Amino acid sequence: MPTFVPLAVLALLCSSFSASSSSASREPPPNTASSRDCRANETGIVVDTRAHQLHLCGDGKIERTFAVALGMRGVGKQRQGDNRTPLGRYGLGPPRASQHFHIFVPVQYPTPAQARMGFTGGAIGIHGPPRGWSFAELASLVAQDWTAGCIAVATDDDIEAVAAWIRKHGVKDVRLEV
Repeated sequence: MPTFVPLAVLALLCSSFSASSSSASREPPPNTASSRDCRANETGIVVDTRAHQLHLCGDGKIERTFAVALGMRGVGKQRQGDNRTPLGRYGLGPPRASQHFHIFVPVQYPTPAQARMGFTGGAIGIHGPPRGWSFAELASLVAQDWTAGCIAVATDDDIEAVAAWIRKHGVKDVRLEV
């Protein structure tokens, strides 16, 4: 019988362990043109926080979209421990293995300008599902926001595809939009 782990424990894993080391999730809503979509000639990652979608943008077109879970307290991160996902444009570190989330792609939050304004925190990233959960448990997790501010895709296959795309295209930043 699976052991229930409170969402707060999963959020703690996202914030504590991230610096170390097609999905069965909520269905993304149809794409609509907005600033949350790919910009002309853009090759990068865009996270539409309102629609809970991560877009892989190649030359201004959405190549692939993934459903995502965000911070359990929404968006607009400003402080360590506020359990919110940051908004804005951030650098990305290289994808790396994670014993807690399969693969973790560091998001360089806060920016230097945000740090000067007093924003605190770190250990934010794009990652896969937590280790040790059944398929049914994972499906329910991505259907709600549960992270400490990270962007979580539903499956190992999803994060592997995102990481491979980042490597292939040399993507160095992510745009998180409302």
